[in-house]
Amino acid sequence: MKTITFAAIYIGSHEVSLKVSEITSGRKIRPIDYVRSNIDLGRDAYRKGMIGYELVEELCQVLKEFYTIMNGYKVDAYKAYAGNTLRNVSNEVFILDQIRLRTKIDVTVLSNSEYRFMEYKALAMSPEFEKMIQKGAAIVDVGGGSMQISLFQKGKAVTTQHIELGIMRIREKILKIENLVSHYETQIQELVDKELEIFRRIYLEGMEVKYVIFLGDYIGEIVKSFSKKEEDGTIETERFLKLLKKWSKKTSEEISEELNLPNEHDPLIVPSVVLYKRLTEELNAGYIWVPGYTINDGIVCDYAERRRMVSFGHNFEEDILNAAKSLAERYQGYSKHTEAVLSMCTIVFDAMKKVHGMGKRERLLLQVAAVLHDCGRYISLVDQAERSYQIVMASEIIGVSQLEREIIGDIVRYTSKPSLTYGDVNGKLDQASYMVVSKLTAILKIANALDRSHKQKFKGVKASLRQRELVITVESSEDIVLEKGLLPAYANSFEEVFSVKPAIREKKVF
Repeated sequence: MKTITFAAIYIGSHEVSLKVSEITSGRKIRPIDYVRSNIDLGRDAYRKGMIGYELVEELCQVLKEFYTIMNGYKVDAYKAYAGNTLRNVSNEVFILDQIRLRTKIDVTVLSNSEYRFMEYKALAMSPEFEKMIQKGAAIVDVGGGSMQISLFQKGKAVTTQHIELGIMRIREKILKIENLVSHYETQIQELVDKELEIFRRIYLEGMEVKYVIFLGDYIGEIVKSFSKKEEDGTIETERFLKLLKKWSKKTSEEISEELNLPNEHDPLIVPSVVLYKRLTEELNAGYIWVPGYTINDGIVCDYAERRRMVSFGHNFEEDILNAAKSLAERYQGYSKHTEAVLSMCTIVFDAMKKVHGMGKRERLLLQVAAVLHDCGRYISLVDQAERSYQIVMASEIIGVSQLEREIIGDIVRYTSKPSLTYGDVNGKLDQASYMVVSKLTAILKIANALDRSHKQKFKGVKASLRQRELVITVESSEDIVLEKGLLPAYANSFEEVFSVKPAIREKKVF
């Protein structure tokens, strides 16, 4: 069995961390060492929109120490990531350059959805996770600058929503008024309630949540005070809230002393307690579960999966598709027509494997685009394609990166428009991504044309590649003159991209 030593580095808003693990093919991941250092990058990021020289100096010094630790463990590979704290500052590229030159560490800045999905992968390694999402669960991932709430019902992802309300961001907002009040728990709660009320009204109506799964800052320290837990490691919500309500009235010094925190004047502990209290109240679940995973665990799991050293029992692709379907349903864009187009574009994609040269991931992006291609009609019947694009770009889809979201958005945008040129997407997509968009758009156009009447006339669809012709065999008991007549208009771009001509062959069913 192959074994490698791997290091995961993460740069957050107020903490930089290193986790060294041993990964053995086909076996569990074994943690070796975990090192953390507090650096308040978010302090400058949220106040100034940039990170000052002193903090960059401190960051580089910590990363140099991490590099020495990695050498000590003789790691075979590492990955270093940063979150939105770096992405959102004006001097991001200069900071990344300084880190590379001074520490020999290459850092990649993650989009929000990439970051959350990595943590989600670590969570999915737990057998308890599958049981909980079957009964209804909310994953609440709280960071320094923002949080993410993902809802699951009957084992399927319903939605994931990014809310720019993290512990450090709350603290920075409250700084302006802390001298005006003796205790600012009420003001923090008002900040939190504004965002949570909107989320509850839109996404929690009719949603039964049995478990809240908390990931993030300070929650591990908070639950350590609970010596008695259920067999599955959960805590009854009533007990959890009782403690948080008591703490929310105390000072940071008093809470820090009870939790035995190293910094007895920790300015983030009160915002943490209030935020977790209000999240628990709004989600109204029976039980709280804190598995203790961090983004470093997610980085390790992601690396091991990509190297095919571990496999998950959970189907992440299904989560992505279900989240896309929930988004389409919200805009009344998921219909029998959508299901027909989804089925037919998948059939065409599979038949064209030898020609298009794409893999499983591109197949999934095509399916997501098929699900979302009609959602813009909710806003405009005239400019549906552009509105569909805007909906895609404004929405979080669990497990989909920023680049992949742009690819999906461009597919739905150009499915009902003339052929896409590189000039249309230059600056947003590189050449390889442009080719993916062009190929998948050509396939989706053909699938859409096959149900142009929105009447699902075909009972059976098969596709086969015969030299330079894609033969689409359909079974129908209805008149398909419209579909046959309109296909050539969509076939031009398909033929231009693949040098293959699509043709319909009809089998009458009586």
